[in-house]
Amino acid sequence: MRIAIFGGSFNPPHRGHLNSALYAAAQLKPDKLLIIPDHQPPHKALEAGSPTPEERLEMCRLNFASVPGAEASDIEIRRGGKSYTVDTVKALQHQYPDAELVMLLGTDMLLDLGRWYKAEYIMAHCVIAPFQRCDEELVYIEAKAEELRRRFGARIEIIRSTPFAAASTDIRDLLRQREGVDLLTDEVYSYIIRKRLYGAQVNFPWLREKSYAMLKPKRIPHVAGCESEAVALARRWGADEFMAAEAAILHDCTKRLTRPEQLELCRRYGYHPDELEASSEKLMHAKTGAEIARQDFGCAPEVVSAIRWHTTGRANMTLLEQIVYMADYIEPNRDFEGVEPLRALAYEDLNRAMLLGLDMSLEDIRSQGNPIHPNTLAAKEWFEKLVQEHNSET
Repeated sequence: MRIAIFGGSFNPPHRGHLNSALYAAAQLKPDKLLIIPDHQPPHKALEAGSPTPEERLEMCRLNFASVPGAEASDIEIRRGGKSYTVDTVKALQHQYPDAELVMLLGTDMLLDLGRWYKAEYIMAHCVIAPFQRCDEELVYIEAKAEELRRRFGARIEIIRSTPFAAASTDIRDLLRQREGVDLLTDEVYSYIIRKRLYGAQVNFPWLREKSYAMLKPKRIPHVAGCESEAVALARRWGADEFMAAEAAILHDCTKRLTRPEQLELCRRYGYHPDELEASSEKLMHAKTGAEIARQDFGCAPEVVSAIRWHTTGRANMTLLEQIVYMADYIEPNRDFEGVEPLRALAYEDLNRAMLLGLDMSLEDIRSQGNPIHPNTLAAKEWFEKLVQEHNSET
């Protein structure tokens, strides 16, 4: 049995790691390729705020799922403390006494291998398999390989691979700038965004793609229009434009679902709709959409709340909630009677625009003979009070 060992911090694992693993699987043909995230690197500390070892292990499972024979191993995480390669080799020898172990290394690690802790033991019991990422590296790799063969009797198999420009340190910085998505598999990026690891801020093209895939095609122009309107309103009234965009992109993400499907989402996410919400998918979609934003996309509480209240409104609405509610109502594709004056008012006096919008919404609900949610009435009363107070001051 041949077992390849691919260790590292994987903080996070990226497409470069995946690329290397695929080359190793194809050329070494191991029966098993163990992906081993360390618990703690022996010669450096993980960056403050790094994911837990268990989270890095889960990202490894996601990142290498397509590699034949790959298996994410928690052997170093379970051991705890600093992760020395020799300890892992000994543990694997005990677990697989008849296996041939093959240690995968980058070029820089190969050049430093002779100085590793108990390097002699590692080279005596493992085939060393360095990655050659470009032709220029071959001279250095072969020279070092010859030296290690001479000094330690090392067995070395060079893996020919092509370079993939990606470094975990750079990716962590990019994630905080809403970038780096192209350097990660979709599964890993989705996991990072869901848990907002590394202080990641969501990439908007990626978020639009995810949101639009959940919509009926005819609804996409509305959501795109809502986003542009929400950003414009946020800019006008001093709200967070990025939060406004996130909320607008996701606000209708469950709109296409039927009532039974909405109820199933409520059950799955632990949301308990009131009686009126449970009878109407139109009301429920705001609540289920908010839960998807929170639990699947890791959105901030302010964003989640803006999605939750974009249909009924409520008393004491935050500025962001008002902006998303109004953007949904007046986005450029809306053409109902009275929308133009409402649009203009939204950029002049947001409280009065909210009151007018709620009055128009209530009139529409009554004309259709539908029940009115108490939160909508509470919102109307609250904005009436705000407008009256403003009028009395002026």
